[in-house]
Amino acid sequence: MKKITVYCGSRKGESPIYESAVRALALEMIKRDYSLVYGAGRVGLMGVIADEMLQAGKEVIGIIPQKLVDREVAHNGCTDLVIVETMRDRKWLMAEQGDGFIAMPGGIGTLEELFEIMTLNQLHYIQKPLALYNVNGYYDKLVGFLNHAMDQGFLYGEQEQMLIISDDPVEILDKLAAYQPKGNADW
Repeated sequence: MKKITVYCGSRKGESPIYESAVRALALEMIKRDYSLVYGAGRVGLMGVIADEMLQAGKEVIGIIPQKLVDREVAHNGCTDLVIVETMRDRKWLMAEQGDGFIAMPGGIGTLEELFEIMTLNQLHYIQKPLALYNVNGYYDKLVGFLNHAMDQGFLYGEQEQMLIISDDPVEILDKLAAYQPKGNADW
Protein backbone atom coordinates (compact mmCIF):
# COMPACT_ATOMS: atom_id res chain seq x y z
CA MET A 1 0.00 0.00 0.00
CA LYS A 2 1.66 3.17 -1.20
CA LYS A 3 -1.00 5.33 -2.86
CA ILE A 4 -4.42 6.04 -1.39
CA THR A 5 -7.15 7.48 -3.58
CA VAL A 6 -9.30 9.78 -1.49
CA TYR A 7 -12.72 10.89 -2.69
CA CYS A 8 -14.05 13.95 -0.92
CA GLY A 9 -16.12 17.06 -1.33
CA SER A 10 -15.29 20.14 -3.32
CA ARG A 11 -16.96 21.92 -0.40
CA LYS A 12 -16.03 21.79 3.29
CA GLY A 13 -19.53 21.05 4.58
CA GLU A 14 -21.49 22.86 7.27
CA SER A 15 -19.54 21.57 10.28
CA PRO A 16 -15.85 22.20 11.00
CA ILE A 17 -15.62 18.53 12.03
CA TYR A 18 -15.23 17.53 8.37
CA GLU A 19 -12.17 19.70 7.85
CA SER A 20 -10.67 18.43 11.12
CA ALA A 21 -11.30 14.85 10.01
CA VAL A 22 -9.63 15.32 6.64
CA ARG A 23 -6.61 16.83 8.39
CA ALA A 24 -6.48 13.82 10.75
CA LEU A 25 -6.57 11.47 7.75
CA ALA A 26 -3.79 13.41 6.04
CA LEU A 27 -1.66 13.29 9.20
CA GLU A 28 -2.04 9.52 9.42
CA MET A 29 -1.23 9.11 5.72
CA ILE A 30 1.87 11.25 6.21
CA LYS A 31 3.00 9.10 9.17
CA ARG A 32 2.72 6.01 6.98
CA ASP A 33 4.52 7.64 4.05
CA TYR A 34 1.55 7.24 1.71
CA SER A 35 0.96 9.26 -1.42
CA LEU A 36 -2.37 10.89 -2.17
CA VAL A 37 -4.34 10.36 -5.37
CA TYR A 38 -7.34 12.66 -5.64
CA GLY A 39 -9.45 14.79 -7.95
CA ALA A 40 -6.95 17.69 -8.10
CA GLY A 41 -9.25 20.35 -6.66
CA ARG A 42 -7.90 23.29 -4.71
CA VAL A 43 -11.29 23.87 -3.08
CA GLY A 44 -13.23 22.23 -0.26
CA LEU A 45 -12.02 19.12 1.52
CA MET A 46 -10.02 18.23 -1.60
CA GLY A 47 -7.89 21.34 -1.22
CA VAL A 48 -7.42 20.76 2.51
CA ILE A 49 -6.08 17.22 2.17
CA ALA A 50 -3.81 18.17 -0.73
CA ASP A 51 -2.38 21.14 1.15
CA GLU A 52 -1.69 19.02 4.26
CA MET A 53 0.11 16.36 2.22
CA LEU A 54 2.10 18.89 0.19
CA GLN A 55 3.19 20.82 3.30
CA ALA A 56 4.66 17.56 4.62
CA GLY A 57 6.53 16.99 1.36
CA LYS A 58 4.41 14.00 0.30
CA GLU A 59 3.50 13.05 -3.24
CA VAL A 60 0.12 14.36 -4.38
CA ILE A 61 -1.23 13.09 -7.67
CA GLY A 62 -4.15 15.17 -8.84
CA ILE A 63 -6.29 14.01 -11.75
CA ILE A 64 -8.69 16.50 -13.29
CA PRO A 65 -10.57 17.05 -16.55
CA GLN A 66 -9.65 20.05 -18.68
CA LYS A 67 -13.13 21.54 -18.18
CA LEU A 68 -12.46 21.91 -14.44
CA VAL A 69 -9.00 23.34 -15.10
CA ASP A 70 -10.72 25.94 -17.28
CA ARG A 71 -13.04 26.76 -14.34
CA GLU A 72 -9.91 27.47 -12.25
CA VAL A 73 -10.46 24.82 -9.60
CA ALA A 74 -7.26 22.83 -10.25
CA HIS A 75 -4.65 22.68 -7.49
CA ASN A 76 -1.52 23.79 -9.34
CA GLY A 77 0.69 22.77 -6.42
CA CYS A 78 0.19 19.03 -7.01
CA THR A 79 3.37 17.01 -7.34
CA ASP A 80 1.83 15.54 -10.47
CA LEU A 81 -1.17 17.26 -12.06
CA VAL A 82 -2.70 14.97 -14.67
CA ILE A 83 -5.16 16.68 -16.99
CA VAL A 84 -7.59 14.37 -18.77
CA GLU A 85 -10.41 14.95 -21.22
CA THR A 86 -13.45 13.60 -19.37
CA MET A 87 -14.76 12.76 -15.92
CA ARG A 88 -14.85 9.12 -17.01
CA ASP A 89 -11.11 9.28 -17.80
CA ARG A 90 -10.50 10.91 -14.43
CA LYS A 91 -12.37 8.23 -12.49
CA TRP A 92 -10.69 5.35 -14.29
CA LEU A 93 -7.20 6.79 -13.81
CA MET A 94 -7.90 7.43 -10.12
CA ALA A 95 -9.04 3.80 -9.79
CA GLU A 96 -5.90 2.55 -11.52
CA GLN A 97 -3.51 4.74 -9.52
CA GLY A 98 -4.75 3.98 -6.02
CA ASP A 99 -3.83 0.88 -4.01
CA GLY A 100 -6.85 1.52 -1.79
CA PHE A 101 -9.73 3.98 -1.57
CA ILE A 102 -11.32 6.19 1.06
CA ALA A 103 -14.61 8.04 0.59
CA MET A 104 -14.76 11.08 2.84
CA PRO A 105 -17.99 13.00 3.27
CA GLY A 106 -18.89 14.62 -0.02
CA GLY A 107 -21.66 15.18 -2.49
CA ILE A 108 -23.01 13.36 -5.50
CA GLY A 109 -19.59 13.08 -7.18
CA THR A 110 -18.13 11.35 -4.13
CA LEU A 111 -21.08 8.97 -4.01
CA GLU A 112 -20.69 8.19 -7.71
CA GLU A 113 -17.00 7.39 -7.19
CA LEU A 114 -17.79 5.24 -4.16
CA PHE A 115 -20.33 3.15 -6.06
CA GLU A 116 -18.06 2.88 -9.08
CA ILE A 117 -15.29 1.35 -6.95
CA MET A 118 -17.80 -1.00 -5.31
CA THR A 119 -18.93 -2.08 -8.79
CA LEU A 120 -15.38 -2.50 -10.13
CA ASN A 121 -14.56 -4.67 -7.12
CA GLN A 122 -17.76 -6.70 -7.49
CA LEU A 123 -17.04 -7.40 -11.16
CA HIS A 124 -13.34 -8.08 -10.47
CA TYR A 125 -12.02 -5.33 -12.69
CA ILE A 126 -10.02 -4.40 -9.60
CA GLN A 127 -9.57 -5.98 -6.18
CA LYS A 128 -8.65 -3.13 -3.92
CA PRO A 129 -9.94 -2.15 -0.47
CA LEU A 130 -12.52 0.59 -0.04
CA ALA A 131 -13.43 2.51 3.11
CA LEU A 132 -16.13 4.93 4.14
CA TYR A 133 -14.68 7.54 6.47
CA ASN A 134 -17.90 7.90 8.44
CA VAL A 135 -17.19 11.26 10.04
CA ASN A 136 -19.94 12.40 12.39
CA GLY A 137 -22.19 9.56 11.19
CA TYR A 138 -22.24 11.05 7.68
CA TYR A 139 -22.72 7.68 5.98
CA ASP A 140 -25.04 6.05 8.54
CA LYS A 141 -28.14 6.33 6.33
CA LEU A 142 -26.23 5.06 3.30
CA VAL A 143 -25.05 2.03 5.28
CA GLY A 144 -28.66 1.49 6.34
CA PHE A 145 -29.73 1.58 2.70
CA LEU A 146 -27.01 -0.92 1.73
CA ASN A 147 -28.29 -3.23 4.48
CA HIS A 148 -31.80 -2.80 3.08
CA ALA A 149 -30.59 -3.61 -0.45
CA MET A 150 -28.92 -6.75 0.91
CA ASP A 151 -32.06 -7.74 2.84
CA GLN A 152 -34.09 -7.33 -0.34
CA GLY A 153 -31.72 -9.57 -2.31
CA PHE A 154 -30.12 -6.89 -4.50
CA LEU A 155 -26.72 -6.81 -2.81
CA TYR A 156 -24.63 -9.80 -1.81
CA GLY A 157 -23.33 -9.87 1.74
CA GLU A 158 -19.78 -10.21 0.44
CA GLN A 159 -20.11 -6.85 -1.31
CA GLU A 160 -21.00 -5.06 1.88
CA GLN A 161 -18.38 -6.96 3.89
CA MET A 162 -15.70 -5.65 1.51
CA LEU A 163 -16.58 -2.12 2.61
CA ILE A 164 -14.59 -0.80 5.59
CA ILE A 165 -16.68 1.62 7.65
CA SER A 166 -15.13 3.69 10.43
CA ASP A 167 -14.83 7.20 11.83
CA ASP A 168 -11.19 6.57 12.83
CA PRO A 169 -8.46 7.23 10.24
CA VAL A 170 -6.01 4.93 12.05
CA GLU A 171 -8.47 2.04 11.90
CA ILE A 172 -9.27 2.75 8.26
CA LEU A 173 -5.64 2.79 7.17
CA ASP A 174 -4.85 -0.30 9.26
CA LYS A 175 -7.68 -2.20 7.58
CA LEU A 176 -6.76 -0.96 4.11
CA ALA A 177 -3.19 -2.15 4.67
CA ALA A 178 -4.36 -5.55 5.97
CA TYR A 179 -6.78 -6.16 3.09
CA GLN A 180 -6.37 -9.44 1.25
CA PRO A 181 -8.35 -10.02 -1.97
CA LYS A 182 -10.77 -12.91 -1.69
CA GLY A 183 -9.94 -14.34 -5.10
CA ASN A 184 -12.39 -14.66 -7.94
CA ALA A 185 -15.46 -15.70 -6.02
CA ASP A 186 -18.63 -15.82 -8.06
CA TRP A 187 -21.26 -13.88 -6.17
